[in-house]
Amino acid sequence: MRFHHLDLNLLVALDVLLEEQNITQAAKRLHMTQSATSGVLGRLRSYFDDELLVQVGRKMQPTPYALKLAVPIREVLLTIRSSITAKPVFDPPTSKRHFKIAASDYLISVLFSQVIQKMYEIAPGITFEMLPPNDPGLLSRGEIDLMIMPEHYLFEGQPNQLLFEEHHVCVIWSENDAVGNSLSLEQYIEMGHVAVAFGPNRQLAIEEWLMSQYGVNRRLEVITHDFNTLPQLIVGTNRIATMHERLANRYAKYLSLRILPTPVKIPVMREFMTWHRSMDGDPMHRWLRERILELIQSSDREHPSHVTIPTS
Repeated sequence: MRFHHLDLNLLVALDVLLEEQNITQAAKRLHMTQSATSGVLGRLRSYFDDELLVQVGRKMQPTPYALKLAVPIREVLLTIRSSITAKPVFDPPTSKRHFKIAASDYLISVLFSQVIQKMYEIAPGITFEMLPPNDPGLLSRGEIDLMIMPEHYLFEGQPNQLLFEEHHVCVIWSENDAVGNSLSLEQYIEMGHVAVAFGPNRQLAIEEWLMSQYGVNRRLEVITHDFNTLPQLIVGTNRIATMHERLANRYAKYLSLRILPTPVKIPVMREFMTWHRSMDGDPMHRWLRERILELIQSSDREHPSHVTIPTS
């Protein structure tokens, strides 16, 4: 198909080229040879009367005009996908839809393990791919269906839905006799801590908050890379971990742990699901969002805590 003498198939190639900024990698994604991909880039350069991608050392960099084109081209392709390829009606028991979802290991444990189990019961043909929430561009580029994240990480301009509110608790080994039924801030600061750090800068979110509110740091003795290892790494020690209440309650069923209130009130964390606006009207996508919300609300009614659950 051509529009104003432009082969619209070339927009798919341009989208990939601008993302990869590498002929070899783009060719692999487009299932083309390198020479054919170079030829496509030549045709695009001719049409737009711009180099689009220029070689700088070993890398290719987009021109200012290419950067200006990138967002509207991606939006057009996403609109086509959601408006034309999405079926207006669907049958969950026979659907073969594949969903890509970015969520932390904590959310996989306390939410998506149940979601996937429930989907297997009512829509066994639906498949899932769970991805780490490390690349915010996955959502803005429309490469995933959902991303689950705390409120302060939400993207402006993309739809979202509050799933639940989460509190933090302190977790210690059940045989740690140095701590009673309560914990002072002084004890908390003096104890050895197990903590989670994420990203290239190894960010510790609770540290930032403690410093801003109290001007103190924890004594970090073990740093891990995911939430699920926190409770396992305090067993057999006198160390302490600060973690999500839902995950702490889950592990307390299987490990020898004690759960204590935090010595200071840590702000409630609000977990949201968010998606690209092009998927807002997709009936299958909307159906999945509704099932996720129903499941988390049902789960918290069956296992109540002091967490407030939003109504749909």
